Formats: sequence, C-alpha cells, structure tokens
Amino acid sequence: MELLLWIIGFSLLGGIASVVLASSFLLLSENARTFTVPHLVSFAVGALLGAAFLGLLPHALAHQHAIDPHDIGLTLLLGLLTFFLLEKLVLWRHCHHDHCDGHLPEDDQQTEHQNNRAAGTLILVGDAIHNFIDGILIAAAFMTDIHLGIVTALAIAAHEIPQELGDFVILLSSGFTKQKALFYNILSSLGTVIGALLAYFALDGLHHVLPYILVIAAASFIYIAVADLIPGLHNKVKPSETLQQVLLISAGTIFIFITHSTLH
Repeated sequence: MELLLWIIGFSLLGGIASVVLASSFLLLSENARTFTVPHLVSFAVGALLGAAFLGLLPHALAHQHAIDPHDIGLTLLLGLLTFFLLEKLVLWRHCHHDHCDGHLPEDDQQTEHQNNRAAGTLILVGDAIHNFIDGILIAAAFMTDIHLGIVTALAIAAHEIPQELGDFVILLSSGFTKQKALFYNILSSLGTVIGALLAYFALDGLHHVLPYILVIAAASFIYIAVADLIPGLHNKVKPSETLQQVLLISAGTIFIFITHSTLH
C-alpha cells in the first residue's frame, strides 16, 4: 500500500502539478515567458538525459531480472523507432508551429479557425495519451526502486512544465478560455494517474518485464530530449546563449545525479 501511495503522489506531481505550475507562467508578461521558457527547456533536456543514462538504463541492467545487454540495445532502438512512428501519426506530439504540412491556406479565415480549434482538441488528446504513458513509466520505475521512481517523476515534471505552457498558449489561440484551457489540461493530466494505477496492478506479477519498461522509458526520455527539445535550442546561436544552454543542461543532469545519489 505504501508503494501505491508513492506512485499516486508522484504521478500527480508529474501530471496535475506540472499543469498548475505551467498555468502560473501565464501570469507573467510575454517577454518574461519568452525569456523563461528556453531556460526551462534547457534544464529539461539535462534532466531527461540524466534520468535516462544515470538512472533508468543502469537500473535495467542491475535489476534482479536483468536482461542481456544486447536485448537492452535492441529494446532501446525499437523504443526510439516506435516514438518516431507515434510522432508521425500525431499521437505522441503535435505540431507546435503555425505553418505545418497539411495546414490549409491562411486566407480562408473560417477554415483556419476550424483548423485551430481541431489542433487544440488534438493537443488535448495527444497529451492524454502522452500522460498515460508517463504514468506507466513512473509506476514501473517505482516498482523497481522508490528512488528511481522519484527521479523519473522529477524528470517527467521538468519536461512537462515547458510543454504544458506551450500547450496553454496554443489552446488559447485556438479559442479556449483560460478557465477551459486549465480545466481540460488538468483533465488530460489525469491520464498520468490512470496509467500509473493500471501499470501497478498489471505489472504486480510481471516483475520480469520491468527492465524492458525501464529501457522503453529511457528511449522515451532520449527521444523527447534529442528530437523534440534540442532542435529548438539551436535557434539561438550566440556564444552567450549557447553557454547558458550548456550550463542549464548540465544543471539538469547534475540535479538528477545529486537527487539519485542523495536518495540512495
């Protein structure tokens, strides 16, 4: 029962708490958000990569039902390819740009409004699926080791805050009020708790599959960091901006390392 409470608590942190914290950034001015979000993204890159390489993969190798290193490599590769395909199907992520292949011409305002509204709805559906998967990963990490679960949940929260803030902006531009955007985002974030609860009961007697799930979690973190977050950082090329990014990525990695080491 204690383990279940840990899972529920940190699933709420990775889901609802991230949404609430992200919504608080809407109170800032646009200039303040423009300044803050890239720093959050840089920190999230370090946290995700740190959790993947310093926590999840080592625990998969050290698990009592440890799998062969070659199987870990294969599982990691298949995980990365799977997330690539999910992205292509617009299930894992959604287009965060005003101009994407498949968007209708902007001179048709009515069509554009309908398209924006559909994009907002798609974001909520995609987030619900994303959060559901995050819940599974959090539960699997906690069932392996409580300390690993905490690190995994913190890494997910670090990534979710800037992402949810971006989602809020898109939902507002799609015609949602602030109240509705917050309500529907919180509703979709409940997918984290649902995924965690289902994983807890489904995996209770399947501890031998936990190492594979840990590797898939690592693949998820690596893919998000490398394919989703890092490309956006390349938009800033000044030496001072690059130095800030490197320092914040390092800070995210060090945060995970210290948290993991301290908890142990």
